[in-house]
Amino acid sequence: MASGYRSTFVLGKPTMEPVARGVWVVRGGVPVRGMNVYLIEDEGGVTMFDAGIGDMTGPLRDICERMGGLRRIVLGHAHPDHRGSAPALGAPVLCHPEEVADAEGDGGRHYWDLSLLDWYGKWLGPANTHWDGGPVNVAGTVSEGDEVAGFRVVHLPGHAPGLIGLWREEDGLALASDALYMLDPQTSRFGEARLPHRAFNWSTEQARSSLRKLAALEPRAVWAGHANPVTGDVRSRLEHGAATT
Repeated sequence: MASGYRSTFVLGKPTMEPVARGVWVVRGGVPVRGMNVYLIEDEGGVTMFDAGIGDMTGPLRDICERMGGLRRIVLGHAHPDHRGSAPALGAPVLCHPEEVADAEGDGGRHYWDLSLLDWYGKWLGPANTHWDGGPVNVAGTVSEGDEVAGFRVVHLPGHAPGLIGLWREEDGLALASDALYMLDPQTSRFGEARLPHRAFNWSTEQARSSLRKLAALEPRAVWAGHANPVTGDVRSRLEHGAATT
């Protein structure tokens, strides 16, 4: 049962650690464990928020089985490094209505502009292809204000048109997918909160507005789609990140 699962351990390459009551993060990916998948305790099993990359499928399946079973996958958005394990895990997949076409299609690649990357970052295009598990069959949708495993859905468009986060007001926890970056996608270096890289954004200005919307919730901790959480003076750190170019 998920309620009895509290240990941090290493299973293959990915690692797992507690985030807050009833929430864990599984970190995977190379060259650093910068891909975050969230597991939320849910009626004797778990709901998965974001599904990481294809290479994480086996460890994620094993972990979910140990925790009572995977009930559903909720995609923060449909990019290849967030839907990667979903097709092989066999659980119903949910996403925002504005993300369905990309989840069932090319993963949002049609609006990427890799020419905006520096010369050393252009390897990311083919790398994302290897991360991707392919299109998913979307079983249903979730929208602003809907409830998911004790969290409220918040629509945070910009990096993707249907990007969503999960917000739990009682402890100020936000799971924000790629509404912000805590990792430089071109160097894999962890860092401060910033806007997602414009090469991968559907609308960078929408992303800026969404990061400010997230800051206005005054969360106590924000866990992003990659790397480390935002803690401390969270609102100020997010607002500073939203002001970046």
